[in-house]
Amino acid sequence: MSNIQKHRTTVEIYGHAYVIMGTESPSHVRLVASLVDDKMREIFFKNPNLDENKLAVLTAVNAVNDYLKIKDQLERLQAEIQKEKD
Repeated sequence: MSNIQKHRTTVEIYGHAYVIMGTESPSHVRLVASLVDDKMREIFFKNPNLDENKLAVLTAVNAVNDYLKIKDQLERLQAEIQKEKD
């Protein structure tokens, strides 16, 4: 059996309640949900004719795009640090 404690956290994203289970702290899950909600509202403000499904997909695309940019920056910084060590 696993000793990892799972938490059940209820959050609201774009007017819908979701129960999220995971090992992250409830405060972390609430922060993530809040950022997703903010991004959905930001995208909807710019595109008020989007239905919720398209809005959710565009939010996911934006989040993954941001993730990939940050991942690339991290890899470049790690390569620079490794060069300095060598």
